[in-house]
Amino acid sequence: MDFLLTPDPGLVFWTTLTFGILVFVLKRFAWGPILHALRVREETIEYSLKAADKAKSEVEDLVKLREELIDSAKTDRDDIMKEARELKEKIINEARNSAQKEANKLIDLARKQIEAEKLSAIRELKKQVAELSVDIAGIILESELQSDQKQKELIDKYLDNVNFN
Repeated sequence: MDFLLTPDPGLVFWTTLTFGILVFVLKRFAWGPILHALRVREETIEYSLKAADKAKSEVEDLVKLREELIDSAKTDRDDIMKEARELKEKIINEARNSAQKEANKLIDLARKQIEAEKLSAIRELKKQVAELSVDIAGIILESELQSDQKQKELIDKYLDNVNFN
């Protein structure tokens, strides 16, 4: 192991020469393609990072747009529901008012019909009472005036009551 610690001038020369040739060959044939490959790789990585940043930015924009669309949809839904409730209340109130008006018309019509029937019944009753009164008066007169004496007394009575001017 001693020989590794004491450098031999011949070994140093050949090692240096071999290393120089290796560096020359590598520089001549390998260094350019390696640097070119590294530059291409660096450009690819840089392009990929920019594309990833762009994609991330687009995703963030899409997320914001989605949230805005969701908020807009919720607002539209709330507006539609509010309009639907208002329309429902309006329709119910209109139906209620219409039903009330119709009921009032029917009640008024029924009252008028009842009043007309009542007046018709009263007229009919008066007519029947008048007819019965005439019939009864006829029967009474007939029974009272059967004798000539009674007829003469009745005529005298009416003549006494009449004032002659």
